[in-house]
Amino acid sequence: MDTRYSHTRSLRAGMLLGIGIMAAVDEIIFHQLLAWHHFYDQSTTDVGLMADGLLHAAELLAITAGFFMLLHLSRAGKLSKHHSVAGFFLGAGGFQLFDGLVNHKVLRLHQIRYVDNILPYDLAWNAAALALLAVGAWLMKQAGHRTNESTT
Repeated sequence: MDTRYSHTRSLRAGMLLGIGIMAAVDEIIFHQLLAWHHFYDQSTTDVGLMADGLLHAAELLAITAGFFMLLHLSRAGKLSKHHSVAGFFLGAGGFQLFDGLVNHKVLRLHQIRYVDNILPYDLAWNAAALALLAVGAWLMKQAGHRTNESTT
């Protein structure tokens, strides 16, 4: 098997885990504990709770799929830990940024918090996403360097 293929699969598995974990963090902290919003706030509370349940099901599927992909790669001796960790941060940051820009601003499914001045919340949310993406990009670069060193 081509090592680039293993690296890509490790990256994808890590991304699925990152997406699932970040969705869980969002759902548990902001939807349940703080009760700032539901996944869909343009209807009744019951619809909002149902939407949260669907988000929870999707996050569990992503976590489970990512976990089993990593397990399969590990058992086959094809897991690139560096690529999977980079993928985790890229997935988490990508989910966060998608949620902050698309779900919050474009589709207007919900806001982070319903207050008069939402700007600080939006800035913090999207800055956290960019920080996660920056960590993932840096780790991806490091994984590439490790790959190049091991093949020379």
